[in-house]
Amino acid sequence: MSQPLITNDAVVLGLLLGILAFVLKTSSSAHPGWRRFYRCVPSLLLCYFLPATLNSVGIISGEHSSLYFVSSRYLLPASLVLLTLSVDLKGILGLGPRAVIMFLTGTAGIVVGGPVALWVFGRWAPEVVGGTGPEAVWRGLTTVAGSWIGGGANQTAMKEVFGVADDLFGAMITIDVVVASLWMAVLLYSAGAADRIDAWMGADTASIDDLRQRIEAFQARVTRVPSLADVVLVLAVGFGLTAVAHLGADWLAPLIREVAPGLARYSLTSPFFWIVVIATTGGVALSFTGARNLEGVGASRYGSLLLYVLVASVGMRMDILAVLREPALFLVGALWMLVHISALLVVGRLIRAPVFFIAVGSQANIGGAASAPIVASAFHPALAPVGVLLAVLGYVLGTYGAWLCGILMQGVAP
Repeated sequence: MSQPLITNDAVVLGLLLGILAFVLKTSSSAHPGWRRFYRCVPSLLLCYFLPATLNSVGIISGEHSSLYFVSSRYLLPASLVLLTLSVDLKGILGLGPRAVIMFLTGTAGIVVGGPVALWVFGRWAPEVVGGTGPEAVWRGLTTVAGSWIGGGANQTAMKEVFGVADDLFGAMITIDVVVASLWMAVLLYSAGAADRIDAWMGADTASIDDLRQRIEAFQARVTRVPSLADVVLVLAVGFGLTAVAHLGADWLAPLIREVAPGLARYSLTSPFFWIVVIATTGGVALSFTGARNLEGVGASRYGSLLLYVLVASVGMRMDILAVLREPALFLVGALWMLVHISALLVVGRLIRAPVFFIAVGSQANIGGAASAPIVASAFHPALAPVGVLLAVLGYVLGTYGAWLCGILMQGVAP
């Protein structure tokens, strides 16, 4: 990738925060023009696509920047802590089994979708999905399956298991990021149209509405004007538990890798897995203590701010123009994603699942812990933990599902 115009991360961070400020300010404007605009374009989607546009035209670059790493490793766990401080765990459990059903449907759609896409292109355009040995396209696609079910650790595992060539692996990463990013944009848009989609699906949203109302009632009851000490305490709790999560991950991941290397198939040797699990567990544990009242001084607002920075840094990694460079392979990924989406819509309609369950069930597979809470919080900040819990399940299933998908693709490869 060529050098971007801006390489200084301090400048890039300032630019991203300027974009966030512009979007959030205009989205809350009373001006009729802005109100009409944001009825069509969700603000969170714009926070994602504006950095993606700057990346695509070469002004900034997610490839050359460390901001995504910082956001995902430091801001994300702190955000998860602050968003789960006031979580109504009983209310989340009361959402019922449909969230898990939609997640597993999404997983099945990915496992089946890869072989279907490979078979279709093998019949009509075999030159696109051909290759032999480590350069065989089907081998490269196994790494996409690993990413779309589990995450980066599972993706790397598939590269080693199926012996994928380095150059092919690089191309597959691009397909993974672009196709997944475009689908995430659709999911973010769906949050703004949730009521209309739920009405069309005939969805039962009573449990989600009840959880939202309970969270909003609690927030109204404890809200007060924060002092400087309150703000510092909120940040200390968020980043303090982030520190604990990193300490735990730095100890647990190498220990498991040494004592039980076979557990790598569950992603239990991945430090990022433990960072997410420990931070989320810590936040949920604090929700049973007096720390829950920190919501009254805006804990979830600070968590949302950190999440918005993550959204912008995720968007900065997407190259919209990459589709034009290898259109045929991107069409394979698009068809694969279409199978995944179709499975979600069919099962969602059958069980009357709200679009929230469909969106989060999909993103917990496709994006994992880094983006599932983003999509969940687009519906309501209180729902972010649902995305995290499902994403953790994806880590566990990722290697098995991707391996099965790889075996099926090997069987249909031209």
